[in-house]
Amino acid sequence: MNIRVGLGFDLHRLEEGRPCILGGITFDHPKGPMGHSDGDAVLHAISDALLGAAGLDDLGTLFPDTDPKWSGVDSASLLSEVVHRLGEGGWSLVNLDVVIATEGPRIAPQRAKMRARLGELLHATTDAINVKGKTFEGMGALAGGTGVAVQAVCLISKS
Repeated sequence: MNIRVGLGFDLHRLEEGRPCILGGITFDHPKGPMGHSDGDAVLHAISDALLGAAGLDDLGTLFPDTDPKWSGVDSASLLSEVVHRLGEGGWSLVNLDVVIATEGPRIAPQRAKMRARLGELLHATTDAINVKGKTFEGMGALAGGTGVAVQAVCLISKS
């Protein structure tokens, strides 16, 4: 069996009045991620982790923010395309671990729902997916609730 590890990272500013979509889940929060697409930093980090593990181009190369076609697009559709490309190469997800760092919204109350949604998008069981929320503990540029940073690591295999 062939196995590979991938690491993804994404960061988005949180803006007043934007929908707050993280991990394919809409949060009730006054600020949402700013981006060319819907700004879902969780799905972006996961996509880059998967693409990196499979040795494919990164998210920005495949779906550039300079192309109006991707303006406002649902990041779940981008992740679905990434999963499709991995499948074409014979790759499948073994497991995924995601850390979401933000001062808000709180991740814990939506964690189970997010894991279930990620399972749907990735064609995986929820026991293969872990999601953790962290705060900035009042330190750094994002401590004032101005953004969200996400790190994802995945293991993929090819039989």
